[in-house]
Amino acid sequence: MDKRWCIKPKGVEESIKRLTEELRIHPVLANLLVQRGVTNYEEARAFFRPKLTDLHNPFLMKDMEEGIHRLDKAFKRKERILIYGDYDVDGTTSVALVYSFLKLHYDNLDFYIPDRYNEGYGISYKGIDYAEETGASLVIALDCGIKAVEKVEYAKEKNIDFIICDHHTPGDTLPEAAACLDPKRDDCNYPDKDLSGCGVGFKFMQGFCRYMDFKESQLMDLIDLVAVSIASDIVPLVGENRILAYYGLKKLNENPGTGLKSIIITAGLEDKDEINISDIVFKIGPRINAAGRIESGSDAVKLLISQENDHAKRMSAEINVRNETRKDLDRNITIEAINMIANDEEQLKKKTTVLFNPDWHKGVIGIVASRLIESFYRPTIILTESKGLATGSARSVEGFDLYNAIDACSDLLENFGGHMYAAGLSMKIENVPVFMERFEKIVSETILPEQLIPQINIDSELHLKDITPKFYRILKQFRPFGPENMNPVFVTRNVFDYGTSKQVGKDKDHLKVELIEEHSAAIKQGIAFSMGNLLHDIKNHGPFDVCYTVDENNFNGSTTIQLMLKDVRFPNKES
Repeated sequence: MDKRWCIKPKGVEESIKRLTEELRIHPVLANLLVQRGVTNYEEARAFFRPKLTDLHNPFLMKDMEEGIHRLDKAFKRKERILIYGDYDVDGTTSVALVYSFLKLHYDNLDFYIPDRYNEGYGISYKGIDYAEETGASLVIALDCGIKAVEKVEYAKEKNIDFIICDHHTPGDTLPEAAACLDPKRDDCNYPDKDLSGCGVGFKFMQGFCRYMDFKESQLMDLIDLVAVSIASDIVPLVGENRILAYYGLKKLNENPGTGLKSIIITAGLEDKDEINISDIVFKIGPRINAAGRIESGSDAVKLLISQENDHAKRMSAEINVRNETRKDLDRNITIEAINMIANDEEQLKKKTTVLFNPDWHKGVIGIVASRLIESFYRPTIILTESKGLATGSARSVEGFDLYNAIDACSDLLENFGGHMYAAGLSMKIENVPVFMERFEKIVSETILPEQLIPQINIDSELHLKDITPKFYRILKQFRPFGPENMNPVFVTRNVFDYGTSKQVGKDKDHLKVELIEEHSAAIKQGIAFSMGNLLHDIKNHGPFDVCYTVDENNFNGSTTIQLMLKDVRFPNKES
C-alpha cells in the first residue's frame, strides 16, 4: 500500500540555534524540541528531567474542595463508599487506584464495574441499585459520569450522592453531584485539560491526601496504575501526563504493584531491559481489557488491587486465557471480514467498509475495525447483533471526521456517540442496508483523495553519519513516547545498499539492511518488517530514500543502534 510522506515544518530557527548552543546538542534534536513547544533551557530541563514537584496543585481543579469535603464527611460518618468505574483499562485502573489508596485509611469500601453487555458504558441504573442494596450512600465515579444527569438524579432519589471524576467532554448540563471533577468543564481553570480518567482520580486522591495530611508517598506507590491508564487511553504524553507516565514507568520497571507484576510476568516482559509505553499498549493493557471484553471487568480490578502473589498469579493466568480467547476471536473475525471485502468487487470499489454479521463477538469488533483499516485504508464500521439491534464500532483514517459522517445518518440510528476518529452506534437490523448506502455516499462526497492514502508523519531530515551514540542517548531522553510526543521519524535521502542487505524471517518476508550514504563512511543497520519483496529494488535501484525511527538492537549481550524502517522510496526507478 502506497504511503504519503508528510514532513513537519521546521521549528523557529532562532530557537533551534539557541537550544543547540545552550544544550550542546545536534540541531536536529534541537528542532525536535522546538516542534514540541520547548524553546529555552528551562523548558528543556522540565522536558528531559520531569519532577513530581512540577505537578499542578490539585486544588486548581473546579469542585476539588467540594469533593474532598463530601469524602471527608463520609469518613467521619462511616458511610459505605462505592468506587465505580468503566470496564476498560482506564476505568479499571482508576478504580484500583482510588480503592487501594482509600483502603489504607478506611474499611467501609466496595467497588463496582458495569457489565459491558448488559449495562454498557458509564453509570447504570443497575449499578445505582447495587449501591442501594449494599448500603452505599456515596459513589465515586471514575472515567465516567459527566453526562449521567438522569442517573445521578435517580441516585439522589435514593439518598445516594455522587462524586464524579471524569475526563470526557461534558454536555450542556452537569449532573447534580456533590462534585464534578473534570478538567474539560468550561468553568474549570485547571492547567492540564488532557488527563486520563485515572489521572483525574489521582488528582482527587492527591488533594484528599493533602487535606487529610496523609503520606503522599502512599499515593505515589500507585503511580504505575496511572502510567498504564495514560498509555492505554492514548491521551497526549505532554505536560502533567508526561510527568505521571515518566514516574509511573519508573515504578513499573523497578517495583510494580503485585497485580501489575503478575501481568508483566504473564506477558513475558519480566526479563525485558525496560518496559515502555508500547509494552503497555500492546501487552499489558490488552490483558486488563480482556477481562471486560470476554467476561467481567471486575476481575481486572480484583487482580490490580491484589496484595498476594499467589492470588495475583492465579488471576493473571485466568485473564491471560481470556486474552488468548480475545486474540483468537479478533484474528478469526478479521480474516472473515477481509475475505468478505476481498471476494466482493463492489466492496473493493467503495471508500468505506461497513460489515454486519450477527454472530461476531461484540467485545472485539472495535479491534477488528482498526485491523481492517490496516488492510483497507478507509473509514470502517463493524456491526454485530446485540439485544435485537445491529451494534457496532467505527474507526476513521487520519484527517477524516467520522463522527460527522455518522451524525448525518442519525435518523437511521437508535444511538451513537464518540469523536472524530472512533465511535459506537446501534440501529435496527432492517436499517443496516440503507445505512451502508447512505454512509458510503456521505463519505464519498466529503473525504479527500489523499485521506484514503496512509500518511507517515516525518519529523526531520537526517544524515546517517549524524546518528551517533551521543545522538541516540539524547534521543532516548525524549521518552516516554506517545500522542503529541511520538517517537521521532526521520528521512534520509539518497542511500545505497552496502551489499549485505538480505531477506530474513521464516518466510523471508522481512529485510535486514545495511545502508550507506555518498561521501560518508557511516554504515547503519536496519530492519524493515514486511518489506522482503523490496530486496531486488534495494540492490538494483539505488540511490533510494528511507524513513525510519531509531532504536537499539540487543543481541548476545551486544547493543547496537538500529533503524526501524517504515517505508522506502525509489525516486529513480521507472514505474
